[in-house]
Amino acid sequence: MTSSRMALRVGVIGTGGIAGAHATAIRELGGSVELVAVADIDAARAAAFAADHGGATVFASADDLLAHAGADVVCICTPPQTHAPLAIAAMRAGVTALVEKPTALSLAELDEIARVEEETGTQTLTVFQHRFGAASLRLRELVTSGALGRPLVAACETLWFRPAAYFEVPWRGRWDVEGGGPTMGHGIHQFDLLLAVLGPWSEVTAVAERQLRPTDTEDVSAALVRFDNGAIATVINSLVSPKETSRLRIDFENASVEVEHLYGHTNADWTFTPAPGHEHLAERWNTDLPDDGISGHRHQIAAIADAIAAGKRPDVDIVDARRTLEFAAATYASAFRRTPIAAGDISGDDPFMTSMSGGIVPWAPVKAVPVAS
Repeated sequence: MTSSRMALRVGVIGTGGIAGAHATAIRELGGSVELVAVADIDAARAAAFAADHGGATVFASADDLLAHAGADVVCICTPPQTHAPLAIAAMRAGVTALVEKPTALSLAELDEIARVEEETGTQTLTVFQHRFGAASLRLRELVTSGALGRPLVAACETLWFRPAAYFEVPWRGRWDVEGGGPTMGHGIHQFDLLLAVLGPWSEVTAVAERQLRPTDTEDVSAALVRFDNGAIATVINSLVSPKETSRLRIDFENASVEVEHLYGHTNADWTFTPAPGHEHLAERWNTDLPDDGISGHRHQIAAIADAIAAGKRPDVDIVDARRTLEFAAATYASAFRRTPIAAGDISGDDPFMTSMSGGIVPWAPVKAVPVAS
């Protein structure tokens, strides 16, 4: 954004841990984006957050912020079960919502967001910041141009470690509040990038288990995925892996491209290996690749600001967000039903439309059925 353009006015709802990443990103973008308002159910925490991040106006509630802050965009940084209601409230107030993942707890909630978006003409966007790093943008550019040839096989791994104490936070590890385990709340960033590169998926065959942690949800899932373009991928999500890593590798006809990092990638985390006879692609990969630091909220918020200033629809839009959320739902449905799930299979009154658990979690306690006397 240019300095002559008015700054994008941003509010933050929810001032817990992830909100700091939003505020830091806004500060790093200088005068092009301005944090103007914050709200939290904990008034003292909201006031401290505002003081730490430039003195934004503190509002007593999300509704007050949406009504009176004059924000262009509101970052929703609250626990997952509040995402859909707050996004809908923002759109009805004429404010673009930027929602932390997951956008909603279910496909039904996401479809309601889409309906309100169509009704109001105001967008809900989802934070999938790994799409916006320089190297990931370069990869998508090369894929779109056809330079890499057809994608053939891929591996997507989110192997993280969360101790039992992590789940002492009341909303973690619960289907009704968090929506799922690492498939919904952790690996979703990495497989969203996979989907952004490879496009529509056609079928998922998966397993999900509670291996170790004291949760209602899974702590491990694994999926075998077919894509419309013929590519085949494996996707693994874990919260019980002491050696932590996030890895995405895609093998195309003309090159292998791989990134390995933990919570954000830089250009140095990527490896580009051309196939014999296609060595020239390495130069195309490296030419004028900007060193823009670690992939993070700053890149996505900057892209949103630029798009809004240009009168364009920013990413990641509701269509892309639904494809990613449907992939998560299909992973659970396949795991718990023990059958492949095709894109579009989950619809209508399917229980996986309204809950990622589908009401059939294998390790859930069985409710006693009353016996007539």
